[in-house]
Amino acid sequence: MNWITNYVRPRINSLFSRREVPENLWTKCPECGTMLFHRELAENLQVCTNCGHHLPISPRDRFAALFDNGLFREVAVPEPVADPLQFRDQKKYPDRMKAAQKATGEKEAMLVAQGEMGRTPIVAAAQDFSFMAGSMGMYVGNAIIAAAERAIELKRPLVLFSAAGGARMQEGILSLMQMPRTTVAIQMLREAGLPYIVVLTHPTTGGVTASYAMLGDVQIAEPNALICFAGPRVIEQTIREKLPEGFQRAEYLLEHGMLDRVTPRSELREELITILRILCDMPPAVMGELPPPSPAGQAQITDKSATTPPTPAPKAAAKPAPAKP
Repeated sequence: MNWITNYVRPRINSLFSRREVPENLWTKCPECGTMLFHRELAENLQVCTNCGHHLPISPRDRFAALFDNGLFREVAVPEPVADPLQFRDQKKYPDRMKAAQKATGEKEAMLVAQGEMGRTPIVAAAQDFSFMAGSMGMYVGNAIIAAAERAIELKRPLVLFSAAGGARMQEGILSLMQMPRTTVAIQMLREAGLPYIVVLTHPTTGGVTASYAMLGDVQIAEPNALICFAGPRVIEQTIREKLPEGFQRAEYLLEHGMLDRVTPRSELREELITILRILCDMPPAVMGELPPPSPAGQAQITDKSATTPPTPAPKAAAKPAPAKP
């Protein structure tokens, strides 16, 4: 009896018990509730295949889809002071930074890179909302300045993807000082005659909206992105009125003239290539190229042209004889 209880029954239970499924294989769409398989979602650039809702995407995944063959080179960003105000709320500021770095695998809330997009050389910067809500601190200010300086050095346009909850409160007034610093950096691009394009993603709020996120030569937004300074809930509590439906969303702002385009993520790369090549006075992008002929094929063509006799020219029509008198 002990043999059956201790060996046979656990063995049968292990064979027929329900296997545990990893939690990270499926993602629930917050808009329509559809369960999305992680590979299909990644192949579709984190866009719901059922309703088209745009889920957050990391800067590295965005750059992998943006640059040719997914190849890009990171631009170094100067390191600021780690904890200038010795700030502490429920946690120490350095502890919050370590937790965000462990969760995202990134050093900070912005990634700067250079590369080619449709054979168009660019410098790109993207914010990571999953890193402390993409908040703008001294590192983000340094990153935008480094991106602008590299764009001026290489004479390339700058494309910036914004996603932030505003300034970083753990850095106090030092985070607010990044607003004029980044504005000066954008002005440097304009004086150099280089295009600056901003792609506003969900959400872009606070001091980021009040500075570099709204200074682009062309303002593009992803569908249904929240773009504002103060959020709709704060405004409703202040004015004690119900706001219009879709207020401060990308489509609403496009209709009221604050944006130039609202473009789905799947079409964004081609649109950026077209706009940048127009602004940089470059010829249209080549959408597809034929591979070069193989050496064997070239030899066959040469041999055929050498052995084939030339085609004789057509004979001229004989002139009619003059009539006898």
